[in-house]
Amino acid sequence: MGHPVGRASRHAAQPYTAHPELPPGQRLQRGWPVTHYGPVPKFRPERWEFRVFGITADGGTRGWTHEQFTALPYTTVTADLHCVTKFSMLGVEWGGVPAATVLELAPPAPAVTHVMVWAEYGFSSNLRLADFASEHAIFATHKDGEPLTAEHGFPLRLVVPHLYAWKGPKWVRGIEYMTADRRGFWEERGYHNIGDPWREQRYTYQEEPGDGPEL
Repeated sequence: MGHPVGRASRHAAQPYTAHPELPPGQRLQRGWPVTHYGPVPKFRPERWEFRVFGITADGGTRGWTHEQFTALPYTTVTADLHCVTKFSMLGVEWGGVPAATVLELAPPAPAVTHVMVWAEYGFSSNLRLADFASEHAIFATHKDGEPLTAEHGFPLRLVVPHLYAWKGPKWVRGIEYMTADRRGFWEERGYHNIGDPWREQRYTYQEEPGDGPEL
């Protein structure tokens, strides 16, 4: 299946550098297991909106309908996916809208340090602004040239390859800019506030001073 009609443009894939080994505690996964909390939401395009709010540069809120968001410039990023449940997928091609594009179109205020990624059913995950702004962070609509399935996050999931996969929620609906850190859904329930797989930051008890706000 091809890419959706109406893409404004398509950029070349970002360069990909393979890692010589998996992060500690991870195993190579050939397929793509379905892992999520709660039911798969039903997609209703006429009701779907992606919103950027919080401490924006102009104090306002920016929103896109599904048609408008999928018309933004399309790019591909080849990157790994590391799940905290210990499987890793290497060299995946993700297609969609770079997080950097959202930052450019709806910039945060200078004081913003973190973002909260909001998804269906009120699910959330917090990220440092620098992690969200990574050149490989992407709001994915496709994997390996095919649209995402509902179970894997259609119509939109965030992929932040250098962090554990829970930091990139499925079924994303918006971004909140914040001037202080605040824990998201899993971060309030025992998962590490940062989630770097190369440092094996899986759980809250592994946090060091400064890794996150008090629980």
